[in-house]
Amino acid sequence: MTGFGSGECAEFGLRATAEIRSVNSRFIEISVKLPRQFSSFELEARELIRKALQRGKISAVVQLERENKSDIPIRIKPDAVKAYAAMLSELKAISGIDEPLRLEHLLKFSEIFEVSSDESDELEREWKVISQALQAAIASLREMRRKEGEQLTIDFKARIAAINQVLAHIETISQETLSATKEKLRQKVKDLLGDESLAKERLEMEIVLLTDKMDITEECVRFRSHNKFFLEALDSGEPAGRKLNFLLQEQSREANTIASKSQNAEISQKSVFIKEELEKIREQVQNIE
Repeated sequence: MTGFGSGECAEFGLRATAEIRSVNSRFIEISVKLPRQFSSFELEARELIRKALQRGKISAVVQLERENKSDIPIRIKPDAVKAYAAMLSELKAISGIDEPLRLEHLLKFSEIFEVSSDESDELEREWKVISQALQAAIASLREMRRKEGEQLTIDFKARIAAINQVLAHIETISQETLSATKEKLRQKVKDLLGDESLAKERLEMEIVLLTDKMDITEECVRFRSHNKFFLEALDSGEPAGRKLNFLLQEQSREANTIASKSQNAEISQKSVFIKEELEKIREQVQNIE
């Protein structure tokens, strides 16, 4: 979700430039800074960004330059200026503040400016130039994020392939361990109780119950299924960050269960490797939209 994009548009004697930045966030947070006279278009600017980007803490800054700098599409409201100046002077007198009244104090009140009906059309036209620059910046950011996503996808696929390979090895070791464990149990019970002390069927049932608690076949099958869905989500072409994060939780759960059920040192060691790979993937999934 990290990235930077810039764009510009020059039309009607205007030149608009836009810059947009994105950093990681579980949700979408949008901050937009427009020229003062376009504050009424902030909601529209936010919506342009929201439609294009689903996650991330996003900040956008837009600037506008005019070839004819004297042609500003807003007018001062003298009565409003006088009213606010009088109010501030009265506040000074009441509070006993000696600081002189400055222009920057009055500029905090947007009501001292107005846009005439004729100039509203001009403002709308200028907004179109600004919105084109903003959309170009968004497209630039999306392209940067797309390229980063391609590299992450390559890394994820390599790690999932390594996990699948280790899972296959774990299953082989597990089956060998189970067979050996069953045989040891049979021999130990036989040595302790003798052939006639316990029915053969009961003996086999008890052995099956004991070894079933050590069997990790189901966990490995579910793990591979999660891996399959993970790869499909990567190739779907749709925003998949939340889905990948959910699948990682399920994969981690299976890895923990395999480690806890295992009675084999090598399987425990392989489980640690799997959990390390999952954690590396999890760190990067935070960058996925």
